[in-house]
Amino acid sequence: MSQEIALTKVAVFKGKKVRKIIHNSEWWFSIVDVVQVLTDQEDDRKARKYWNKLAQRLRAEGSELVTFCHQLKLPASDGKLYVTDCADTEGMFRIIQSIPSPKAEPFKRWLAKVGYERIQEIENPELATKRTRMLYKLKGYSDDWIEKRMRGIAIREELTDEWKKRGAKEDKEYEILTAEISKAAFGITPGEYQKLKGLKRENLRDHMDDLELIFTMLGERSTTEIHRTENSQGVHKLKSDAVAGGKIAGDARKQLEKRLGRPIVSPENYLKQPESQEKLKK
Repeated sequence: MSQEIALTKVAVFKGKKVRKIIHNSEWWFSIVDVVQVLTDQEDDRKARKYWNKLAQRLRAEGSELVTFCHQLKLPASDGKLYVTDCADTEGMFRIIQSIPSPKAEPFKRWLAKVGYERIQEIENPELATKRTRMLYKLKGYSDDWIEKRMRGIAIREELTDEWKKRGAKEDKEYEILTAEISKAAFGITPGEYQKLKGLKRENLRDHMDDLELIFTMLGERSTTEIHRTENSQGVHKLKSDAVAGGKIAGDARKQLEKRLGRPIVSPENYLKQPESQEKLKK
């Protein structure tokens, strides 16, 4: 999977989706999506037609703007990747100037914000970490839980970096390896775990309690160390390591469950009742 595809995101302006992608360390935005927002087109085909006519007019006027656009691959509604005309923040500002719309000014302010935040985070990754901590805090998570979750994110990133370096290139392979760790650590796959907790699209780990997070970290960290120690290469070996790493966490989980007399894997949705509200009741 290429770095650009991995860094594809969807931003939202007043309920409308705008696809964006990191290219040359900058955000590039789907021009058709922006046109659709500014012209209030429900049909993206009409938005594409509008952009094609606008591009023709700009070329006829001798504008160099169109030459600064790039065709980048972005996912469509069917999940497939298609080559799409994109422009960076500066280019989008200039395109917006050519589209009469009452949404132009608020969209410019929004565009400046979402474009600049990513540039800041590239130059100073600590800002992204601070922003994530703040989002969890606003959702009602405790400082102790946030510390574990942030550590878990770092451990997960280390693991996926190792997978990428050692031969796992596709999202599907990451899912398979993650499922092997989960089955060995908890006895169920992440998909089964989500169903157990009554989750749909929510992030499973955001609904784990302290012990669930700790054993998840143990399984993933153990797997990373096995990869490095044994210099593992290829998906087959990575899968074997994932089972071994998950088993280390699984064995520890079983010992604790035996001592506590209760299961660690819980159907409880950790943040169904935010911790901050729970404390107010006590």
